[in-house]
Amino acid sequence: MTHHSDESAHPSRIARRTVLAAAAASLAAVPLLRPSHASASTAAACTPLDDAAKKEIAMKLVSSAENSSLDWKAQYKYIEDIGDGRGYTAGIIGFCSGTGDMLDLVQLYADRKPGNVLAKYLPALRAVNGTDSHDGLDPGFPRDWARAARDSAFQQAQNDERDRVYFNPAVRQGKADRLGTLGQFAYYDAIVMHGDGDDPTSFRNIRRRALGKASTPAQGGGETAYLNAFLDARVWAMKQEEAHSDTSRVDTEQRIFLRNGNLCLNTPLDWKVYGDSYHIG
Repeated sequence: MTHHSDESAHPSRIARRTVLAAAAASLAAVPLLRPSHASASTAAACTPLDDAAKKEIAMKLVSSAENSSLDWKAQYKYIEDIGDGRGYTAGIIGFCSGTGDMLDLVQLYADRKPGNVLAKYLPALRAVNGTDSHDGLDPGFPRDWARAARDSAFQQAQNDERDRVYFNPAVRQGKADRLGTLGQFAYYDAIVMHGDGDDPTSFRNIRRRALGKASTPAQGGGETAYLNAFLDARVWAMKQEEAHSDTSRVDTEQRIFLRNGNLCLNTPLDWKVYGDSYHIG
């Protein structure tokens, strides 16, 4: 449950909101006319998202939305309270002190490296879980997080928790639904932002909402039609919360790849998030 990239984290984006909303509405009105470049069995034809090169692309795509940068490895040290009710948001995937995933990460780091600089905050992280409180964390936690981020053991712990909680479940479900690389990424980006709990806007309920409109390829449905339904459901979920209400990471990123028939998420890739342009060659 990770969730930076709102205007509180990036004040310069506030002025873009009206323009982006109009652009998103315009894009949403464009029908999916272009035929897919991929075969009917896209999942078999595509390199899966857990391939090393594709995974690197996925990390860069998420970082463009979460951190306005393709340099995702620079985000190990990131920490900020962005005012979304989840306390501190930090690290490569936006682990949050209020949602439990930051607690799990720091616990893993302590298990692997007892006495590390963050271990002393475990009681406070347990106490603030489920709230936006900084009790027991301020003033030293942000500084110590940045110190820990220089430790390769902490970097590896972030990688491993990202994979366990977000990346691996998303790819596993995407493969089960017989989605190609783009579909697997759409699942990953959704679970990164919304988590996979029982709330109406969680990943599993976004997927359930999409299934009410279209069938997955595993169920005999068309992949483009299903992904369009999934992205529609994702946009609905984002709009339920002010901090997520800018939907450009769908409208001017994933939707563009889908319109181009790029179900295998092949490079080159060109997209925009919050009005900023990005390119992977």
